[in-house]
Amino acid sequence: MSDLAKDLVERRVAVIVTPGEPSAFAAKAATATIPVVFGTADDPVKVGLVASLARPDGNITCINFLAAELTAKRLELLRQLLPRADRIAVLVNPAEAGRTESTIAAAEAAARSMGLHIQVFEADTSRQIETAFENMERDRPDALFIGTSAFLNVRNVQLAMLAAFHRLPGTHGDREYAEAGGLMSYGANIADAVRQMGVYAGRILKGTKLSELPVVQSSKLELVINAATARMLGITVPSSLLAVTDEVIE
Repeated sequence: MSDLAKDLVERRVAVIVTPGEPSAFAAKAATATIPVVFGTADDPVKVGLVASLARPDGNITCINFLAAELTAKRLELLRQLLPRADRIAVLVNPAEAGRTESTIAAAEAAARSMGLHIQVFEADTSRQIETAFENMERDRPDALFIGTSAFLNVRNVQLAMLAAFHRLPGTHGDREYAEAGGLMSYGANIADAVRQMGVYAGRILKGTKLSELPVVQSSKLELVINAATARMLGITVPSSLLAVTDEVIE
């Protein structure tokens, strides 16, 4: 990441656009003058990328995809779908320590308020995901909550297949999980968030100063339920939940 960022600076690009904290930190370290627009699922102030949401200092601003902020809502929706669920497995990626800590803290707080019990499982390789599901098979939780992380997001097909094999109702923050056969997802529409990054880049190219471009949160959130998976698991989706679902996959 560092070498790639330095290469862009040497090419004297007009603006750098990048998703994720690692590449954003690399771009920030490589230049203090070229504008940087990045996307993040974490609080950009908390992780140290910007000093203020309203008026970012220096040459960097971002679009916040939201992650930990939606943890409580995702658990609430999972509880609506599975009102008898009590024990929830929470799968996180230990390699992304900051995001993992915030996800677990938010999940524990939300679980206490709803009377749920959570058990944390960790995985940062494909094999560790398999091992985590084997351990879940032994412990038999009622449902699965998958933390949002770069690694787990790209393992949606594996996660959906293992959840189906172990007959474990799962929820994810990325709609691609539901599209791959997972039960449900709730989170920011990533395509819409990336378009917002493009809008900011366009405004910068037209002369807008970064001080005039505050950090903004994704404006489009979506709930997706895979009805075919629900039927396979013997789950009846309540009409009250269907009423607020953005897309039902048949």
